[in-house]
Amino acid sequence: MGASSFQASLTPADLAAIDSQLAATDQLLERNYPGDNGTRQPVHTVYVAADRFTPSLSAEWGAQAITTAEAHGGLERLGTLLGQEPELAAAVATRVAAKLRSEPIEDVRLDFEDGYGDRGDETEDVAAVAAAQAVSEAVAAGSAPPFIGIRFKCFEASTRARGLKTLDLFVSTLASAGELPEGLILTLPKVTTVAQVQAMDFAVSRLEEIHSLPAGRLRFEVQVETPQLILGPEGTSPVAQLPHAVPGRISALHYGTYDYSASLQISAEYQSMEHPVADFAKEVMQLAVAGTGIRLSDGSTNIIPVGDNVENAWKLHGRLVRRSLERGYYQGWDLHAAQLPSRFAATYAFYREGLPAAAARLRNYVERTEGGVMDEPATARALAAFVLRGVQCGAVGSEEVLALAGVELSRLTALAHPRLAHTTSN
Repeated sequence: MGASSFQASLTPADLAAIDSQLAATDQLLERNYPGDNGTRQPVHTVYVAADRFTPSLSAEWGAQAITTAEAHGGLERLGTLLGQEPELAAAVATRVAAKLRSEPIEDVRLDFEDGYGDRGDETEDVAAVAAAQAVSEAVAAGSAPPFIGIRFKCFEASTRARGLKTLDLFVSTLASAGELPEGLILTLPKVTTVAQVQAMDFAVSRLEEIHSLPAGRLRFEVQVETPQLILGPEGTSPVAQLPHAVPGRISALHYGTYDYSASLQISAEYQSMEHPVADFAKEVMQLAVAGTGIRLSDGSTNIIPVGDNVENAWKLHGRLVRRSLERGYYQGWDLHAAQLPSRFAATYAFYREGLPAAAARLRNYVERTEGGVMDEPATARALAAFVLRGVQCGAVGSEEVLALAGVELSRLTALAHPRLAHTTSN
């Protein structure tokens, strides 16, 4: 077809002037709001004291989780404890059992902070090197979780030098052993200011230079555990500034349940992932990283399924996991092997329950079929992202998605992340 016969009033000069006015906005959106990159996000992060990590840890936790479930009636019974209908509980149990045998831990953090404490510089130096060697050994043996890394001490004055040295020794030992683990993650805890994150950016940039790593290779998580990061002294929100202070460097924000609650004088009995102060902080975090590609993780519950409290603890944990998922927090922390069954049971049920309706709406959208819901492109992206997360974590199979939604995995990924698909095609 030829050019339109309709004559517009704005001249090319007018359009060029508008482009000039919006050039900075275009650059900001391109650089600071790239959206999610579509890669897998772990459903949890397991924390263990750094000196307790071994290459067999994941298998040991999986076996312990299965033993605990079997001692309390099995995984199907766990599903019913979490409120699942029999058919759903059976389907979830089969997949959780396979998960606990094949990949019981998706992400592990060797902890040199609260879970390790102060054992003296010489002891921690040795432990930092040993931790890196154990990680390298686990990766080489194929027993490491897909995501793995350390949490070192925070950048407050009293622990800054110690935290930096542990970070240095760990990364340097890994680098000297060869290629860094693909799923390497570094965690900066107890952040209070933007300056601390900028300092971390400087530290990892120098480590990249020293070890001839690609620029940006060492990304890190920021733990949101202090009220100062939510509301700063000038009445602004420092956490909202973080993505733009160090664009592309932060991989995730993790909420710290107990440090944050304690900072607000919440008594120990009421400190929880579902306390109103927690919800407020997490809503601010959610707004702060929307569109930036930075991911979110909820915190933990310290009510552990052991002794006579296993089933009550499972019910609590399962409910909190589900609550987080419904609020757009697709990851959380686990502190004990006995929390793995309830983590995966609640997570898998969330995706399997939602699959039929989401898949039907996706099929209607793709095939342009009129249904009971008229979804816009943004909602279609959310539907596709939901289904894709379910596939990536093992809750549903790609063959189920194809049967219900009529889309292959590659098409599903493109629907969930169209900007990424467009960039790849170009």
